[in-house]
Amino acid sequence: MTAKLKVKKVFKIFGDRPKEALALLAEGESKESIFQTTSQTVGVQDANFDVDEGQIFVIMGLSGSGKSTMVRMLNGLLRPTSGEILIDGDDIASCTSAKLRDIRRTKIAMVFQHFALFPHRTILENAAYGLKVKGVPAAERSSKALSALEQVGLASWAQSKPADLSGGMQQRVGLARGLATDPEVLLMDEPFGALDPLIRREMQDELLSLQATLKKTIVFITHDLNEALLLGDKIAIMKDGCIVQIGTAQEIVSNPADDYVAAFVADIDRGRVFTADTVSSTPAVVQLNSDTASDAVKTMEDQNLNAVYVMDGEEIAGVVTYQQAATADRESGPQDVHLSEVMQTEYPTADADTQLADLYGAASGGLPIAITDAGNRLVGVVAPEAVFAQLSTPAENDQGENTAETMVSEKTELELDDAR
Repeated sequence: MTAKLKVKKVFKIFGDRPKEALALLAEGESKESIFQTTSQTVGVQDANFDVDEGQIFVIMGLSGSGKSTMVRMLNGLLRPTSGEILIDGDDIASCTSAKLRDIRRTKIAMVFQHFALFPHRTILENAAYGLKVKGVPAAERSSKALSALEQVGLASWAQSKPADLSGGMQQRVGLARGLATDPEVLLMDEPFGALDPLIRREMQDELLSLQATLKKTIVFITHDLNEALLLGDKIAIMKDGCIVQIGTAQEIVSNPADDYVAAFVADIDRGRVFTADTVSSTPAVVQLNSDTASDAVKTMEDQNLNAVYVMDGEEIAGVVTYQQAATADRESGPQDVHLSEVMQTEYPTADADTQLADLYGAASGGLPIAITDAGNRLVGVVAPEAVFAQLSTPAENDQGENTAETMVSEKTELELDDAR
């Protein structure tokens, strides 16, 4: 993918002796020691990242981590002490004031935590404010603002005043105001931080729904890791002005870069982070019209499986367990048993992007879960024990995997004994 935004070696020092602070940073001094020595505050140090076009890039960190300083540099509200911030090759860090104004007018919009709506103006007028600042004619800005309000589901409130709207609805107006200017990059500085938890989750879902259609390049700032994991295509975690890890939600939860990140992700609901695709494997199958129960037994024994899917060409016909196939094969003697006589035609299915939390019930049934594509073709299989192992916490994971493997092994042995 093409990087819309590039941040290269960006530092921000607050104070009148930035060069001295930069020199101390180069020598390995900490943010705290530099402040004690020089009274200079290190806001951001050596930030490097790319934001691809159409991506939601989340910058996450606690208070004082540098995330708000970072987003204000992206918008040109703060100039970095050193480094480059490139949007389509234009360097916000060093461009002229006139160029910066042009970039803000044509490429960047910002949505803040506090709605900052004008109480005496209508919702439509509030949504159109950014267009008015850009000098867009009245008729055109009303049309564009109304379209933006339609996108966030507030067109019917266009003539109302902010006081008539709930907090969540007011934040939707703030989002509509950002969208109305059709920015190439949308900066969102903790936009849902002031909302109640239920409304906040609704707004998160709303943003994801809009993004699926609009495909904007979004930089989203938050202190909430759950929000970061839900929204971010890529996530940057900041601490003391440094970016300590960049990755997808799954990469960060699976492989935290240090103890600081590990502490953050320790209590995360892994079932909402990982998907079926994370734990799926290449399916082992047998063919309905050419294989027999004996073939199914051999396939399962060779691959240490307790069930295998039966295919009719490229379509799933059913699933057969080791016990069903082995028992029928033993009782039939030398006669081949057709798979249709032993297979089950009801079986669990899921899409590759189904969250593991939604697979728990299916996994509890004991059968492997068939992962199918839009054409209902079998593209993978999720073993129940793989779901349980991934849902366990990192501290429990090794033990959980061993337990799952033992359970599967014991179950297979019991089925084999039964079949005998």
